[in-house]
Amino acid sequence: MNSSIFLTLGLLALMFGAGLSSASWGFKLGREALKGITQPDTRPTNNLTGAQGHLSRREELVFLKEEKIIINIKNTINGGAVKKKTAKEDSQKKQGKVKSNQTAPPKQTFPIVSSDAGVILEVNNVRRWGNSLVLDVNLKNQGDTAVRFLYSFLNITDEQGRVLSASTEDLPGELPPNARRYYGIITIPFALLDNAKEISLELTDYPDQKLDLKISKIKIN
Repeated sequence: MNSSIFLTLGLLALMFGAGLSSASWGFKLGREALKGITQPDTRPTNNLTGAQGHLSRREELVFLKEEKIIINIKNTINGGAVKKKTAKEDSQKKQGKVKSNQTAPPKQTFPIVSSDAGVILEVNNVRRWGNSLVLDVNLKNQGDTAVRFLYSFLNITDEQGRVLSASTEDLPGELPPNARRYYGIITIPFALLDNAKEISLELTDYPDQKLDLKISKIKIN
């Protein structure tokens, strides 16, 4: 029994010694590992040293008051709104100036008249009828002699000089010298106009071809 007790106590002593040695060795290793590491300076103001060892100026944290922050935000919002409003007003003013500078083209005034040797040709209106362009016209003879017309001699061209085919209705083949107006129409299919904007008419008598009744720049758009 005595030998067992001494053996047990010896083992406990060895274990205690081994534990103490391990703790001391671990503490030494940790201290070596942490050597050179210091606690960071968390103070709000620091005296920083420059790269050349000179003392830099002290930087201080400045806290803005809540009232000033609110005022600055309101000024920023109001300033942006004013700028947007001003930009919109300027844009509207510019558009108004552009519109005022863009004068509307003058409208065609009727009748459009051409006369030669007492014979008068008038265009009273230009209108659309189905798929055709219709010109309402009239002829009047204020001369001393009757005048004959062959309407196949009616020459119609657009602003590009293209010759257009047309048909006439109710216009007299012979125009007596009674100063009376004789009304009729000239019909041109839209398919022949091909985006033309103006046309010109030229009519002469038959067979002498002494008259030159000509009307230019009749707007059709």
